[in-house]
Amino acid sequence: MEASAKARGTGIAKRSPEYVAHKMEEGKAVIALSGDGTWAGFCYIETWEGEYVANSGLIVSPQFRKGGVAKAIKQRIFELSREKYPDAKLFGLTTGLAVMKINSDLGYEPVTYSELTQDEKFWAGCQSCVNYDILMSKERKNCLCTAMLFDPKEHAVVEEVTKEFAKRKPVFERLLRFKQNRFLKRLTIDRNGGRKLKMFFFNLLS
Repeated sequence: MEASAKARGTGIAKRSPEYVAHKMEEGKAVIALSGDGTWAGFCYIETWEGEYVANSGLIVSPQFRKGGVAKAIKQRIFELSREKYPDAKLFGLTTGLAVMKINSDLGYEPVTYSELTQDEKFWAGCQSCVNYDILMSKERKNCLCTAMLFDPKEHAVVEEVTKEFAKRKPVFERLLRFKQNRFLKRLTIDRNGGRKLKMFFFNLLS
């Protein structure tokens, strides 16, 4: 993970092998393997203040990159996070456009840093990032990373509205067809009436 971060020119919150192993033992990690058992990628779950969850340490082996592995890992770790912490807000900080796209597809939305956890342990993890001085100079209100958040409560409201719309969609479609038919009939009448009116004036002038 550290080598990958250096290659990208970014930093990463360092974790010991024991810490990562403990996440696996707790069932708070996703490990991606190829068909022959070769390690392909990894990601784990972090919890903050009992209210926030972060999917951390996303890494894909170089030989498996650009093949959809990262997206598959993010999808599964997202599902696992929702299973274990259904009421928690899921968040992340990233400078990677690919990760932003994946997060957006999962329902994350860009937010200000003030909407993230204020747990000091989380922000202390940014000390190993090359942009840490920028973060502190802006009083932790902004940095080069984009903050993204998935709020299950807001998502539930959207889902409910979508379901309600789906139920009423046939009614809306019938109403739309009715209005279109009325409009077309009216347009036909107006056009025919216009032609008759033009012919009337033409006859008078003749």
